[in-house]
Amino acid sequence: MNDQHDPYPPIEDYGLIGDCHTAALVSRHGSIDWCCLPRFDSGSCFGRLLGWEQGGYCKIAPSGEGWSAERAYLDDTMVLATSFETDAGLARLIDCFTMRPGGADQPHRQLLRVIECERGEVELLVEVVPRFDYGEVHPWLRRHGERLWSATAGDDAVVIGGDLPIVATAEHELGASVTIREGERARLSLSYRRPESIANEPPEPIPAEELDHRLDATITWWRSWSRGARRTAERDAAGAQRSAMVLKALTHAPTGAIAAAPTTSLPEAVGKGRNWDYRYSWIRDSAFSVRSLAELGYEAESDGFRRFVERSAAGSADELQIMFGLGGERRLQEFEIPELEGYRGSSPVRVGNGAAKQLQLDAYGELVNQTWRWHRRGNTLNDDHWKFLSSVIETAAERWSEPDAGLWELRGEPRHFVHSKAMCWAALARGIELAEETGRNAPVDRWARTRDEIRSAVEEQGYDAKRGTFVQAFGAPELDSALLLLPTFDFLDYDDERMVGTVKAVREELDDGTGLLWRYHLDDGLEGEEGTFLACSFWLVECLVGQGEVEEARKVFERVTATGNELGLFSEEFAPDADRMLGNFPQGLTHLAHIGAAVSLGDS
Repeated sequence: MNDQHDPYPPIEDYGLIGDCHTAALVSRHGSIDWCCLPRFDSGSCFGRLLGWEQGGYCKIAPSGEGWSAERAYLDDTMVLATSFETDAGLARLIDCFTMRPGGADQPHRQLLRVIECERGEVELLVEVVPRFDYGEVHPWLRRHGERLWSATAGDDAVVIGGDLPIVATAEHELGASVTIREGERARLSLSYRRPESIANEPPEPIPAEELDHRLDATITWWRSWSRGARRTAERDAAGAQRSAMVLKALTHAPTGAIAAAPTTSLPEAVGKGRNWDYRYSWIRDSAFSVRSLAELGYEAESDGFRRFVERSAAGSADELQIMFGLGGERRLQEFEIPELEGYRGSSPVRVGNGAAKQLQLDAYGELVNQTWRWHRRGNTLNDDHWKFLSSVIETAAERWSEPDAGLWELRGEPRHFVHSKAMCWAALARGIELAEETGRNAPVDRWARTRDEIRSAVEEQGYDAKRGTFVQAFGAPELDSALLLLPTFDFLDYDDERMVGTVKAVREELDDGTGLLWRYHLDDGLEGEEGTFLACSFWLVECLVGQGEVEEARKVFERVTATGNELGLFSEEFAPDADRMLGNFPQGLTHLAHIGAAVSLGDS
């Protein structure tokens, strides 16, 4: 267990469950310590991951001490099974958000926890401690007959049912002690409701048979989705498929938006202020995600996000932001919750993200790239989308020479980042190809002149000929792992001598010595030293494969995949010295980069 002075489990101790509307993190010891209802970006109802004493949780685990736990996902699902072994027996806890066909519009909004005894008997302690609005509100608990309760606060309510003997253990807490014997099964259901619906239609218990049916339907749903994959090389197929399922779980089904992560404020440096809210849809990250999913054969997710961005931007580049809320919301004002201490004392806890209003020029290139890939897969571009895309290309042409916040969303003075400029080049280059291949009317001569002007600027001001490497920004010597992305949109070939030199320089200056890369080494104005950035190391794998260094690429790939937990989940960053995950978890950007690296190795 954990030191009494630091009760927070390591980030890698958590598993993810989700229903393409929201998600929860379940600890190795059977505790749901993070869950927001009804959406990823709603206030938490179980949130002690960011405030151990006040955040709330839902725990099912053996009573007493001396027990052990092992866990795994049921094959090809996001259904998590945790096995508890005691001296007296072996029990299995199955956790999921229930799924059903058509659930995009009418989800169950239900957390289901099922206990099965496989040997002997096991005494379990059940604790349900809901705390709404990031731990701010202690709910009103009401009983609705035997083994059925509701927890209500303001605009939120959860109905707690099943066949466990749940009772009030304190004024705002529920619990039960139960002994389950071999062959027996027990269930705990937590369903989100609107408070007024409880007043108008008092909750009814869900029969055990129906709960079992929903579990079976959820397993079937995930396995059906998983069968749509185009497998990578067998050696890496299982890991890539797990990453694909994580990306699917991070998708907001009603709109097609993809959350960067299901969490906020898990720190990039423990005890410091490098804490951000990632429960929103970044154009860049989501475009990367749909590229990775499309490489595995998941076309619907790609098209869903393409249409989400067009709607959210109101069909015009003038209304485009670098990120949106999962429903297309534009106002993502950032604020702090001082009442929460943060994970292991890492304050502040932030809600919202001020980077939403930054200028990040690479977003234009990512959008055009995404449509270009979609077109190359045989899809037809309609007039409305071409009009929108043309406005994006024109904006890239007009603004490419401006400084911006860059891929890493630096909050200091804007700079002329090489990656940002190259992505504007990609917007023009891909736009020209699209216009010519689809017969669209477009100012291709003017676009071509701007495209060539951007390339000249990058090659003249962003390349250090003496060191044989591209640099992070014009007029600055620092390197940046984002430079590893230059071949992915054909700005350079992987084996171009300038790219070979850039890979060599990045490894010399930003590698921790084992294949894990830092994003950059520079004073970014934030307190604390962040960890290595896992997506960058997977990008390195693709570069090494492209340069014919397959054996070395495999070594790096194995090193980076070793930073994941036994469930195949990756965080944003990793602290090599402490052998610990850092940052929001699980991180979509890392998982999509993992897929890209696995596919490149499979194709080599």
